Amino acid sequence: MPPTKPILNIVLYQPEIPGNTGAIGRTCVAIGAKLWLVRPLGFRIDEKTLRRAGLDYWQHLDWQVADHWEDLLERHQPQRIWYLTRFAERSYDSIEYQLGDTLVFGSETIGLPSQLTSSAPDQTLRIRTTGKVRSLNLSCSVGIVSYEAVRQFGVRGEIDLI
Repeated sequence: MPPTKPILNIVLYQPEIPGNTGAIGRTCVAIGAKLWLVRPLGFRIDEKTLRRAGLDYWQHLDWQVADHWEDLLERHQPQRIWYLTRFAERSYDSIEYQLGDTLVFGSETIGLPSQLTSSAPDQTLRIRTTGKVRSLNLSCSVGIVSYEAVRQFGVRGEIDLI
């Protein structure tokens, strides 16, 4: 059976916390997304915490590690990229996602570097909050945005998740 294309590509730019990455890997398995990790990572790939958070789903995860941003672009060659940052004006739920879109999330402490987001201001999105917090947990943010895309795909009849 030929491999299927992922419905989304989730990119974690220099993630720091293995538990978050493991939980995000689990979400990717649940929806059929591919996980891309961009180095440097704040943990080792074989770290126990990473595997524990992903539970026994890690073996089903489609994932790759890129040595740096340019390596990711060369290997992945994304068609449409959405950068998630608290500095964006546009809300994550205001766009129409397409199958195969790439969602890029920054590290837990720093977020995305401005050299990525400033070059594509029309492709930056945010999750709105009351403003009483700087940001949401990375794994929560990935879940919120990716499931909005999944919801849209389902409404349009492009996917059928059970």
